[in-house]
Amino acid sequence: MRVGRFSRLATASLALICAVTIAAGVAVARLLPGRLALWRSPGIAASRLVGPADVLGAATGLADPIGGATTAGITRALAPLLSSAVLGPRLGVLVTNLATGQVLFDQDASSAFTPASNAKLATAVAALQVLGPAARFHTTVVTGATPSSIVLVGGGDPTLAAGRPPSSDYPQPATLLALAKSTAAALRARGRSSVQLGYDTSLYTGPGLGPGWPESYVTTGNVSIITSLEVDQGRLTASGAPQDADVADSLPRSPDPAYQAATAFAGFLSADGITLTGLPVQVTAPAGAATLASVASPPLAEIVQWMLEESNNVIAENVARHVALATGRPASFSGAAAAVEAVLRGLGITSGISLQDGSGLSPYDAITPAVLTRLIDLAASKPRLRAVLTGLPVANFSGTLQPGASVFPPGGSAARGVVRAKTGNLSTVATLTGIAYARDGQLLTFAMMADKVQPADLPMAASALVNMATVLAACGCR
Repeated sequence: MRVGRFSRLATASLALICAVTIAAGVAVARLLPGRLALWRSPGIAASRLVGPADVLGAATGLADPIGGATTAGITRALAPLLSSAVLGPRLGVLVTNLATGQVLFDQDASSAFTPASNAKLATAVAALQVLGPAARFHTTVVTGATPSSIVLVGGGDPTLAAGRPPSSDYPQPATLLALAKSTAAALRARGRSSVQLGYDTSLYTGPGLGPGWPESYVTTGNVSIITSLEVDQGRLTASGAPQDADVADSLPRSPDPAYQAATAFAGFLSADGITLTGLPVQVTAPAGAATLASVASPPLAEIVQWMLEESNNVIAENVARHVALATGRPASFSGAAAAVEAVLRGLGITSGISLQDGSGLSPYDAITPAVLTRLIDLAASKPRLRAVLTGLPVANFSGTLQPGASVFPPGGSAARGVVRAKTGNLSTVATLTGIAYARDGQLLTFAMMADKVQPADLPMAASALVNMATVLAACGCR
């Protein structure tokens, strides 16, 4: 009797699960753009088709047999939007076929414009190229100049957190909390329960604010002072404590990020039973000092994705400095900018870019639309650089292209999920660079730059650029 009742219950439950699953599938299918049906289901080939080096070229070429956009088609599609007064008197636009490199539309694409945060694409490509996607940045504690002293050494990890960040944050950063725990254990093993704490920021040189940066960038929460030792990117709660939650707000950043980090570390050591004698002091770690403890950042590929998705200025500036260090240049604003440009020259970008910082906050940065599309092309053709593409915000879904995340709107239904683009804006600048998966199956690369926008028109200018990207996704443009 119990068996029969269980059998009937199981049968009814399975039927209900099937019905719900089918209904959910139909609902999701209706939400997705129709052209996703153009994707081909995987199958097993009878013989080997391509070698490893050809995979991306073959994959991007799959779209081409359906038909190609033409210059005339792209021009007709964009024409109604190009003359919008909100974009100001200077507009550069370049649209290319990602698979073939064919230029489909060119308006002033060889002229240099202020890139705003689109400059982060250059920093990302250079960093991944010279450091590799698996690179990590280390924060260490070493022995000091006396037996009773230790030094917290900043290693330029822009993702380092003070305490425990929310478990939902991705990637999970290294923390001073974990570093203090390891340090306390190492000190106890040496018979030490009381130390003087120093902190070392000597990895970087030069000023903490970039060329053309007003101090209001710090007080309005856009960026912190750039130093090789900081936690939570200088973010503070209303009470002045480190803000471990990675949230965007307009609260002022720390006026002294390195001291804030050292003070937080001292608090964690104290809570772990180590007595601190005096306040933390800035020092330079002795040459050859023994390492007591160390924590490592997430891999660079994940850091780059983080940087691009939320347009994180602190991450960009630190990553650029690591490019400088890797190429033998001073880890300063000028050294980092020169290093990024040098790495890009090695990748074939020999003109069309002049940087003053790594984030695009400087109004003196200059890049052409042609260079921006070339950066996307490089990321698409080199597996080493793939995090540049995977880190781009997705229209309607992620990063600065999700609803309410930035001055840029998320895009129309035609862009949903099939436009990936880096946004950029300053008070008079709106830029957008990325990829649109067009209705006919083509992958289109685009860069759109307007740097003479009236401040009051900035939201409308950003919207106009997103509308252009949406048009590219919506059209066959033949």
